[in-house]
Amino acid sequence: MARRKQTSPDVNLNLNVRGLKQSATLAINERSAQLIREGRQVFRFGLGQSPFPVPQPVVDELRANAHQKDYLPVRGLRGLRDAVAGYHRRMHGIERTGDDVLIGPGSKELMFVLQLVYYGDLVIPTPSWVSYAPQARIVGRQIHWVPTRPENDWRLMPDDLDRACRDDPGRPRIVILNYPSNPTGDTYTADELKALAKVAKKYKVILVSDEIYGELHHRGQHVSISRFYPEGTIISGGLSKWCGAGGWRLGTFTFPHTLHWLLEAMSTVASETFTSTSAPIQYAAIRAFEGGLEIENYLVQSRRILRHLGRHVWHELQRAGAQVSEPVGGFYLFPDFSPLRERLARHGVIDSATLCERMLEETGVATLPGADFGRPAAELTLRLAYVDFGGARTLAAAQQVPLDQPLDRAFLEQYCPNVIHAATAMAQWIKKMK
Repeated sequence: MARRKQTSPDVNLNLNVRGLKQSATLAINERSAQLIREGRQVFRFGLGQSPFPVPQPVVDELRANAHQKDYLPVRGLRGLRDAVAGYHRRMHGIERTGDDVLIGPGSKELMFVLQLVYYGDLVIPTPSWVSYAPQARIVGRQIHWVPTRPENDWRLMPDDLDRACRDDPGRPRIVILNYPSNPTGDTYTADELKALAKVAKKYKVILVSDEIYGELHHRGQHVSISRFYPEGTIISGGLSKWCGAGGWRLGTFTFPHTLHWLLEAMSTVASETFTSTSAPIQYAAIRAFEGGLEIENYLVQSRRILRHLGRHVWHELQRAGAQVSEPVGGFYLFPDFSPLRERLARHGVIDSATLCERMLEETGVATLPGADFGRPAAELTLRLAYVDFGGARTLAAAQQVPLDQPLDRAFLEQYCPNVIHAATAMAQWIKKMK
């Protein structure tokens, strides 16, 4: 019998998309869920999703606005844009108005649209969040990685940025600075930000200051680099991390007046793509950005829990022999097991992918390899998100402990047992690698 001629269309994918993998953070989340369905115990340290519930006043506002069904302005609801500008005025001392704000379905989407409309290279310090570079690849932009060093706690130093720009000083560039950092949990001092701003200004780069974790600085002391380079900085933010509302998909970009040409171009593209962000969520987000005592108390307790929990995991990894920076904000750590390279190599662990795979199989702790964050494959780094605990229950319990008292190990073992057990399991696994 003659073979039937294939009549379906040939596979003709955009070359920028061919070979592109699913986002690493989403992939590890789906794999963890599958392993759990198979009956495995998995400690979910892969996806960086806030464990805390959305603050009740914001939930109430969403409920009250569930009937909102109209398409909203492309740039976002005016009341929300005004609230975001007011937030930056209160928190960062930056004078902005609602005319300077663009609302989108997550800051991730806004970053993609920015790269689409701006013609220039993308400069990214490594390690960096997993989606910056793939977005640039999809759009067809040049990517310039700027390596950082563990002795600087993986922070971008002014000299590093200067070296990345000096050979072609007039080249158009977007520099992304994310702090507190995903994946390291570290942040910058005001003096470091001033020095970086000076270099950015020298080369007239557009600086995207990704401050999505700003409110989760463990001491509530976040400083925005826009204070020192206002004319060239776009502040990226949203509800996903500090407000526990990742699935709501609401992001914000706040521009200086000097970059309104970019805001307008992004708005035009938005009008032809996502149109506008969900109406009920935009109305509810006004309440989030307006703040108030209830939301401030929510943040104080969230930071407190993350501070004590992060320090516990940090101590466990240090004692096991990893080189790891003390977390300052967010809910991440980026341990480097290179000091144990010879010991691990005797057990077949020679790169970050193998390190994570073996750790998942032998301890149940799901993490991500440093290679997914722009680091060399052979480097023994990984990223973990210490968020596998019940946020609502832990918040309620922390309220009962006076603020001048620490959340001790007994508290953490009772309310964050998965994180404590996972940290112990990782440390014991490393120690067994003789």
